[in-house]
Amino acid sequence: MQKYQHFSFLVNLLYSFLKLFLAMLFLMSLARVYLLVSYGSAFNYSLLELFNTFWLGMRLDASILAYIFSLAVILVFLVWLLHLKFLQKYMYAFFRFYFALFLTLLAAITFADLVYFSFFGEHATLMIFGVIDDDTQALFNTAMANYNVPFVVLAMVVFLTFLYYLIFSMIKEKQSLFFSWNIFKQLALFVGVIVLVGVLGRGSLGLFPLAKDIPDVATDPFLNKLPQTAGYAMLNSYEQYAKSKSGHYDLIKQLGYQGKINKAFEIHTHKNSINTQNLIENISYKTPKNKLLVTQKPHVVVVMVESFGMPLLQYQSESFNILGALKKHFEQDTLFTRFISSSNGTVVSLEPLLLNITARPNSTSFAQSSFLNTSFKQASAKVYKDAGYETSFVYGGDLSWRNIGSFVSRQGFEHVEGKATIAASLGKNAKNISHDWGVFDGYLYKYVYEKLLNAKKPQFIFVLTTNNHPPYKIPSDYTSKSLQISAKLKEHISGDLQLAKQRFRDYAYAVDMAGEFMNSVKTSSLVNNTVVAITADNNTVEGIMRYDDYYTQTKRVPFYIYLPKSLQPKEKIDTKVPSSHKDIFPTLYNLTLYDKSYIAIGTNLLDKNILHCGFNDAGVIMAKDGGFKLGKAKTLAQKECEKYYKATLAVTEYLIQSQKNKRHEN
Repeated sequence: MQKYQHFSFLVNLLYSFLKLFLAMLFLMSLARVYLLVSYGSAFNYSLLELFNTFWLGMRLDASILAYIFSLAVILVFLVWLLHLKFLQKYMYAFFRFYFALFLTLLAAITFADLVYFSFFGEHATLMIFGVIDDDTQALFNTAMANYNVPFVVLAMVVFLTFLYYLIFSMIKEKQSLFFSWNIFKQLALFVGVIVLVGVLGRGSLGLFPLAKDIPDVATDPFLNKLPQTAGYAMLNSYEQYAKSKSGHYDLIKQLGYQGKINKAFEIHTHKNSINTQNLIENISYKTPKNKLLVTQKPHVVVVMVESFGMPLLQYQSESFNILGALKKHFEQDTLFTRFISSSNGTVVSLEPLLLNITARPNSTSFAQSSFLNTSFKQASAKVYKDAGYETSFVYGGDLSWRNIGSFVSRQGFEHVEGKATIAASLGKNAKNISHDWGVFDGYLYKYVYEKLLNAKKPQFIFVLTTNNHPPYKIPSDYTSKSLQISAKLKEHISGDLQLAKQRFRDYAYAVDMAGEFMNSVKTSSLVNNTVVAITADNNTVEGIMRYDDYYTQTKRVPFYIYLPKSLQPKEKIDTKVPSSHKDIFPTLYNLTLYDKSYIAIGTNLLDKNILHCGFNDAGVIMAKDGGFKLGKAKTLAQKECEKYYKATLAVTEYLIQSQKNKRHEN
């Protein structure tokens, strides 16, 4: 029987692998249970949907685990094949170290993914690598303020201790199985195990590996997010991040328009006959000849408020006064209600808005790529500068953030002003009027207001705020309005209720300050010669909210316009037109500029004779009958917007690539 002992030893080792594999599969399923309980809908899911969700999740977990276990299985097979019996005494110790190393890495990735999910309401995307490019100290302060870091560290230590206990107790030499099989049966066993591990790693017997083609399991968007495993989410995110950073990003090819870009322009412009010799000419437009704008050019102020999502406003009441001073202005002026952000992060929403394009999926910011030094000819500030405006970019934070100061200075802004300039102009110590990411919004608006009052020529000012951002600090002398959470709102909050209250408090401050700024404009000499537009970079509150109509609500942000009476259109504005960031400047150009040429991807929202759709780079599209996910269009209107979206992305990419490595005069 001695000649079978080596084989039996290896079979027992494989059996210990199996036990550890199943234990890890169970622990990874527990992480999915945690997400379901913490962030799932308050509404009932069917047992079939839950079964499908967890079954698919287990298949994905098994797939990522199979890659970790595959090398171990191959090594065991080679030891058997080459009859390396002398290695037996080292093998258990080696594999304890091997699994401790790789499973610790998997645990760290899973932990990072859970933290990301707690904030954004989805598994890791390429934005998670923005941590590398962001303000490290501010991020550390954010983590300390939003999470019980000592408890989290303790929990990680406890979990890793338990993990190592599992590894050392299961990868332990114990001859419980003995097989007196001939060489052919032994070979069959190893081949069978290798094939099984390979199938588990692929996750599918279909055309594509499971991780490349994860199917929907339910009608509920949250359940469709749940199966994804942290390992694949992080790997996919890194691949997207690296590709975008390297410049090897071919969106036209991905969309199926390689060699057919003319067709994309035809669909985007809704024309059968286009200028094929100069494609950019097809997206070049001219504003009307409004005689009122000949002698009096209004100041134009565009404000991007940090994380000002719209869905929360449905709970506005006297007891939950989330809108504050902005409420009356939203009621008095123009507010587009089916408007969505172009992306889900600040810089990746900001840049497309400034450049008159729509955000590209799975792409890093221009300011942190090879486009940093590119001066885009279609930039919005250039249009106003060419029309005789003095142009300013005013940011409440440090201009070194994400290279934003360097980038916008090449996009037609004559003045690029950040935290230091604001504090100095107001005669304040920057530390005394700031939180971790920049000056408090109230001081930012005061600076902009004084800049307008003292202006000697028409001003175009783009303003980016920093409040309503973790760690959610507001000035100590600010008195918050009533923010009592109703039973209905509480039902739609996921995660930590106390943290949600803290977020609502900062949200309310940021919005109230925007309202106070509008009060100042309307009660001063600026009232008759200033146009103000207010929007937001994203709706990050979605990460802690449950929505009844997910795709219609999740990406909604405001697009508000204040117009002096002399500039208000005679026809009633349709504020329910579906739209997104790409449409802001084409709309403002047509309201504020006389006979001025411009290039833009978006549309003038006051034009009732063209197709309007809202686009978010996460694949959420807003049509006139509601929001939907790319590839899931049902109605005729949705299918039309979906086709339009793909063509628009291709046209956007063509416009960007036509200027790559070129520098244009500001």
